[in-house]
Amino acid sequence: MRHLAFFASAAVLAFAASAAPASAEEGMWTYDNFPIAKANEQLGTNIDQGFLDHLRLSSVKFGGCSAGLISGEGLIMTNNHCVATCVANLSTPQKQYAETGFLPRSREEEEKCQGSTAEILTDITDVTERVNKAAEGLEGQAFTRAKEAEAARIESEACGNDPKVRCQVVSLYRGGQFKLYKFRKYDDVRLAWAPEDRAATFGGDLDNFSFPRYAIDAAFIRVYEDGKPALTPTHFKWNGERPVEGTPIFLSGNPGSTQRLLTQAQLMTIRDVVLPMDQLIASELRGRLIRYSEEGEEQAFIAMDPIVGIENTYKRGRGRMAALIDPAFMAMKAEAEADFRARATSQEPWLALEAVQPIARELYAPMALLEGGTGMGTTSVAGGSNLFSYARTLVRAAQERAKPSAERLPEYSDSRLSGVQARLFAERPTYPELEQIRLEWWLSKTREWLTVDSPYMAALLGKESPEGVSARLVEGSKLADPAVRRALWEGGLEAIMASDDPMIQYALRVDADARAIRSDWENCVQAPTDKASEQLSAARFAAYGDAVYPDATGTLRLTYGKIEGSDVPGQRFGAFTTFSGLWDRATGAEPFVTTPRLQAAKDRIDPNAVMNMTVSTDTIGGSSGSPVLNAKGEIVGANFDSTVLSQRNAYGYDRNTNRSVIVTTQAVTVALRDVYQMDHLLEELGVR
Repeated sequence: MRHLAFFASAAVLAFAASAAPASAEEGMWTYDNFPIAKANEQLGTNIDQGFLDHLRLSSVKFGGCSAGLISGEGLIMTNNHCVATCVANLSTPQKQYAETGFLPRSREEEEKCQGSTAEILTDITDVTERVNKAAEGLEGQAFTRAKEAEAARIESEACGNDPKVRCQVVSLYRGGQFKLYKFRKYDDVRLAWAPEDRAATFGGDLDNFSFPRYAIDAAFIRVYEDGKPALTPTHFKWNGERPVEGTPIFLSGNPGSTQRLLTQAQLMTIRDVVLPMDQLIASELRGRLIRYSEEGEEQAFIAMDPIVGIENTYKRGRGRMAALIDPAFMAMKAEAEADFRARATSQEPWLALEAVQPIARELYAPMALLEGGTGMGTTSVAGGSNLFSYARTLVRAAQERAKPSAERLPEYSDSRLSGVQARLFAERPTYPELEQIRLEWWLSKTREWLTVDSPYMAALLGKESPEGVSARLVEGSKLADPAVRRALWEGGLEAIMASDDPMIQYALRVDADARAIRSDWENCVQAPTDKASEQLSAARFAAYGDAVYPDATGTLRLTYGKIEGSDVPGQRFGAFTTFSGLWDRATGAEPFVTTPRLQAAKDRIDPNAVMNMTVSTDTIGGSSGSPVLNAKGEIVGANFDSTVLSQRNAYGYDRNTNRSVIVTTQAVTVALRDVYQMDHLLEELGVR
């Protein structure tokens, strides 16, 4: 009981981020509002603005992951699971790099990750006044579209048609601020090293979101410019020494999304509607994928990456639901909100958000299933089908490009078309059986949740079954061919309307309903939510000043903490795991099987070398691959996981339970030297 009392009392300060200034090591801080003095005081460090600039210019956004530059010739470290799609795309059933590892012996053997980009944040500019002015006096969809159009104009003005830069207007504090982020963009990203999947995911789903861990979840990519390795003089220095417990560290990455600034009413919608639906239908997709993977070796290869992704999503949802049904947790959230409301001069924003929730609850299922982009959950349109995604992109792009940029859906504005094209034209393998599984699942779940009598089902199914529709569409579509997609893109709306590709015709058929539900959502949910959230942000700044950090938005953030273990109920462990622990944990039965290369290198590996460690940094999904730095700015690891108790981090930070799981640079050094003999990479890192 002593431990339970300790846990409850120590967590009382954890969730002030819903309104109040951050406490302890809490906060996913933007680089233009990082609390340097506070961090130095708490950590005993002496960092300055130059330190922050070096970290920012060495940090990389890589797809939905994070990464860090580690050499002057474009070499970057991220997680192995962040390059899993690239590995799968480069593989064939005959040459499966997930099983063998990707081990080029020179730069000439590095292979391109099709459709991948790497970006470095170079500038941040406040554009709040301009964005807000564009929407003055407007309501509903006109309000949201006016802001989106102005953001697109700002992006176009700042970046033009320069293919080497990307501009993005980022909403912070849920509409309280708008910042223009300018990135140096690299479109030529090549895989430079990846261990076997089993080495990176040792312990499988059983060990996922837990500690101790024994995973070499690291990989190297390299950015190229004009066919040559890019020159990157600003980068992290490699430190392959054994880490020391208690050391202050900084973690720089792109956390995906938190919901700490949501009101109690909004959290209830997530608890009662969003998470239950997302979890139930995700569990069925997981079951279908597992069944398919058991049909043979080729099926297991095809389903491997999707299964890992859906299992991560499912576990993350479990952790978040546990937080929202925890009376103590929600009482602390309510207490923080009550303090905020007591300081505010008006209760109108809270009342407005309460009024929106019944509409959000009614519209969430059709919006999530038909259109996506709710910003609330994880349900994906068409079950993540690549073919349907291509078709919808081609149909929407053709329709939207015929309009002036300011009148388009924001994702098709001039400033964003190059990214749309890059994703659309990338050469990626498409597996018909997997496509059919995803479409069948989506159509069956949509019919189940919206009901057979829903007016949406006429366009989605007509008189066919989910199985019949998916089989017909997948068998007849030629969109797996990049040349076909390019021809349709270049042919514009005329080519789209004349196409006999069944997936294109299907995307056209269901588009009106999807656009209609999106319009309803923007008018009735998004616009009033954005307006009220903007008012809450102003009240928050008035009450607490700039000592409040914004919710995560998939943009670059810096957090800090220390290397340490955990000692709370359900989560007691030391800070480190070693290779010796790996040998002890390896039973020879799945998923605790080491790779042949690791086993062969056992006698060469220092058994006391640290594999993984835990740190008290404030992270969330999207932080995968984030470089972990010491106070000298040297890289000492990369974030690859967190614990189950840390999943409540979406709604509030608790220093006692929040632990990020890191693969150390010592483990990577050992792997490169003793397991894979990647001597040219070690030389580039300055390791002797």
